[in-house]
Amino acid sequence: MSATAFADSMTMLRRDFKHQQRYPVMAVSGLFVPVFMMLLFVYVFGGAMLTTVGSSTYVNYLVPGILVMAVGSSSAGTAIGICVDMNEGIIARFRTMAIARVSVLTGQVVGAVIRTMATVALVIGVALLIGFRPRASFGEWLLAVAVLLMLTLALTWPAVAGGLAAKKPEGANGFSLPMQFLPFISSAFVPTESMSPAVAWFAEHQPFTPVIDTLRGVLNGTPIGDSGWWAIGWCALAAAGGYLWSRKLYNRDPAR
Repeated sequence: MSATAFADSMTMLRRDFKHQQRYPVMAVSGLFVPVFMMLLFVYVFGGAMLTTVGSSTYVNYLVPGILVMAVGSSSAGTAIGICVDMNEGIIARFRTMAIARVSVLTGQVVGAVIRTMATVALVIGVALLIGFRPRASFGEWLLAVAVLLMLTLALTWPAVAGGLAAKKPEGANGFSLPMQFLPFISSAFVPTESMSPAVAWFAEHQPFTPVIDTLRGVLNGTPIGDSGWWAIGWCALAAAGGYLWSRKLYNRDPAR
């Protein structure tokens, strides 16, 4: 990326953060909904889940899944923000300005990554307060952060594309619903082998389960198997597909 493109991207990043101030409820919900979900499952359902997960502390099993859910939930705000910009005509205006074309989407993606990492940090902080005790070394923590960054990019680029493609913010939110709800049918809350056969098959083969199992293995020292490679493959496919789709939509005729 050239110096001009970098400077333009930083300008778009600052604009993205100022834009977020117009919708404080969305920003706050993005931060605290994952925390609420974690507290709900630990203190309401945790006792019943212990016998299923085979662990003495349910929060240790749960946190990797909640971290993945936090990333998925953040994608909704990105899609809606992009869609609002499209409807207001500012994206069409940016196309006519003397700025690097890549900077408009790059600024949005970098902003989404920063917001998502803030949510992840909040979830981890609260988890430590309520009893989360990971076994990860410093290097393994860095690896866990790398996995979360990889997943964030994998979900943010499709969210950007969804925002560009949607006619209304409600439609943009609809694009992100699979990213928010697929973790519920995964290994996030209970092992897949405890599910009925059909549901277990789906849970084992959907994209979020290998990411969750990889995080759980890195943080808690449980076996990862080939989940790491599957996680990399799914994330690379989603990020590349979302990026190419976003670029195609951004470069199309601005008439909607």
